[in-house]
Amino acid sequence: MAKENIFEGWDKATIKKFNNWQLRTILVSMVGYAIYYFVRKNFSIAMPGLTAQYGISNTSFGIVIGIGSLVYGFSRFINGFVVDRFSARVIMAIGLLLCAASNLAFGFGVNISQWITGGENVGIDFINILIMVMAVTIILNQLFQGVGYPPCARLLPSWIHPSQLATKMSIWNTSHSIGASLAVVVCGYIMGTMGTDMSSDHSIILRIAENLNLDPNNSEHLKTIMGYARHWDAWKWCFWIPAGIAVCGALWLYLGLRDDPRSVGLPELPGTKLAKSDDVDTKKNQSAFLKVMVWTNRWIWTLCIANIFVYVMRMGILDWGPKFLTESRGMSIEDAAWSVGVFEIFAIVGTIGAGWATDHLFKGKAHRMCLVCMVCAVLFMGIFIFCPSLPVVVSICVLAMAGFFIYGPQALIGIASANHATKQASATANGLAGIFGYVGSFLSAIGIGIVADKWGWEMVFYLIIGVGVLGAITFLTMWFAPRDGYERSNKFYAELTGVAKEVNKIEGDTTNEGDTDL
Repeated sequence: MAKENIFEGWDKATIKKFNNWQLRTILVSMVGYAIYYFVRKNFSIAMPGLTAQYGISNTSFGIVIGIGSLVYGFSRFINGFVVDRFSARVIMAIGLLLCAASNLAFGFGVNISQWITGGENVGIDFINILIMVMAVTIILNQLFQGVGYPPCARLLPSWIHPSQLATKMSIWNTSHSIGASLAVVVCGYIMGTMGTDMSSDHSIILRIAENLNLDPNNSEHLKTIMGYARHWDAWKWCFWIPAGIAVCGALWLYLGLRDDPRSVGLPELPGTKLAKSDDVDTKKNQSAFLKVMVWTNRWIWTLCIANIFVYVMRMGILDWGPKFLTESRGMSIEDAAWSVGVFEIFAIVGTIGAGWATDHLFKGKAHRMCLVCMVCAVLFMGIFIFCPSLPVVVSICVLAMAGFFIYGPQALIGIASANHATKQASATANGLAGIFGYVGSFLSAIGIGIVADKWGWEMVFYLIIGVGVLGAITFLTMWFAPRDGYERSNKFYAELTGVAKEVNKIEGDTTNEGDTDL
């Protein structure tokens, strides 16, 4: 019955063709966006290796990650405008190619730094130049990463009806977790199997011990030191291999996607066609539409504020999880990578579950499901940090349950923003929400790096729990918000059409008066 309402007035052949293209669009964009994460989340796995070899501090990493997060947020925002006006598939494919290029350059960061310093690969000058090169390439990568999501924010509302958007786009949103989990597992494998064996070089062992502040005479410490010594320079392959995958992904996106149903000879979905009129110059009034649907829409701004808190929690675990687990819980880098991978796998299930519950329990009102998810995420994060003596397997499962719930709001905020702004302004609204989300990511990166260095990892997680509580309160203020903004947009066009008709009537009356005088 629901399906008949969605495809009202369509014949069976058209419905079949549409369903095929809808499935193709979801799958192709899912795989493509997952590959974006291959050339994004590899950095978190490479960080411990960079610290072991060059002694780069958490604060330095935090500054780089934080600035990169801000750049990413603004890039998403700017590209929201671009994508609403140009081909989504072309922009998404070009962005992935540029990400591949920046990752390739990062892998050669040491060579670039040596060239700048005249061949040296040790010393404070070399380390400072390396950090600068690392920062430039990471920031450029984040700039290009901002091209990835806006095309999807435009494509999916064009192919999926609002009554199904939460469920199907939540399935699509698992691309975040699929890409991130595969990236950390593959890069963890790279860190544990590739590189040059330098374990017989005493100077290298002492260098790693000094950089990690470990005692080589301690058997446990020596085990950690030798793990890095056996895989010297393995971190470079964490960038080169994903770069090659990204090149293939760009071709996949360009060949597989189409911008909207009309581009393949299909009609727009019933119920999503905006109430425009020939009396209205839509290009001229696009800015007025954005003002009503985005800039002065209280629900969009509430979602933006909530996104800050969601991203502090999410990125705090995703970006810093491997370092926390290796430095505070004593895990090897491979085990830490698998732990974060499990976190992401649970997040996949949680994202799909949150989408299903939004459509079937909360009638498409994503903000209500977000509240439930934030409360549960805070609960499991509390268990993880306040019960450090739990068995390792149980501790990992508790952390994974936090991922199960935190990824619900991460996905649903984008869905709610698209629904409230309508498909015409969905990329712009998601771009705005992205800025706020990556302000949260910036605060997470800078704050966690400094807090971890000065007060330890326990204090980091106390702060993350407090942020989660603030996020839950923000979602609570949206409890009575509507599901979407199509009624709001139709009211806007109705008023605009009325004004245009009135102007035409006045102009017509004036012309007639002139004719009478003649």
